[in-house]
Amino acid sequence: MTYIFAEAVGGIEIPYTAITIIFIILATAVGVFIRKRSRDKCLRDFERNRVTLEDKSGKMIWGTLRVENTGLEFIYPEKYKDRQGHEEASYLLYKYEYPEIQAVIRFHDELSEPHKKEREKELKRTYHPGPWRRSKRKLVNVFRTIRDSVVEIINLLISQAKKATPAGKVLTSQDKYVSQMKQELVGAAGTSFEPLLERYIGHTVVLEMVKADKVLEYCGVLKEYTAEFVEIMDVDYAVKDDQPPRKADLVVPRKHGLVRHLAE
Repeated sequence: MTYIFAEAVGGIEIPYTAITIIFIILATAVGVFIRKRSRDKCLRDFERNRVTLEDKSGKMIWGTLRVENTGLEFIYPEKYKDRQGHEEASYLLYKYEYPEIQAVIRFHDELSEPHKKEREKELKRTYHPGPWRRSKRKLVNVFRTIRDSVVEIINLLISQAKKATPAGKVLTSQDKYVSQMKQELVGAAGTSFEPLLERYIGHTVVLEMVKADKVLEYCGVLKEYTAEFVEIMDVDYAVKDDQPPRKADLVVPRKHGLVRHLAE
């Protein structure tokens, strides 16, 4: 068998094929670990609840929410027969379709009694949090800040290592797998620390939402935010203008949902 050897490291020659296999294993392991832990926190708060998906075209989907790192599943209360005559039991929304989301809505009057009680407890814990919850969140934010810096540190270390010999030649030859690991880490940093929003967590705020050609305002309690979404509780929300508003919790993409004012 013919081997292509890298330069000697510490007097030991390591075949490039072995190095490639090591990088493939590392990239795969990092990817699997991160993907299993990278479900969006705002969306995850609505998991197993009856919710309504409203997209930017006005399409509405109802169902019990299941959240995965690759997308969302809305499980219908009962099977639905479409115009072509086949039965449908759920609706899948893939992660690349998230830009089409207008809002994920959790109407209070559609929740089961256990979920209503669970939601009320969560609202009480969220609104004006006590010293313990504030301290816990500050600690979590320290780790978020460290995590957000990891990619920059890795990029710097890899850039420096590429200038060295023989490690630089090895890293350069494995650029594909090094890039894959960096992309996985970038994807994992989904809950970026936002100082402007952080001080309003647990307070009543005004959410400004761009909907069709209108800018609407909704008043509620800021529960959470991530890089992609913001979560507001206890909002008066109507899907259509001719419908009366109902109490609801919202998860809205930050692209068209902005916390604009403190409201207390």
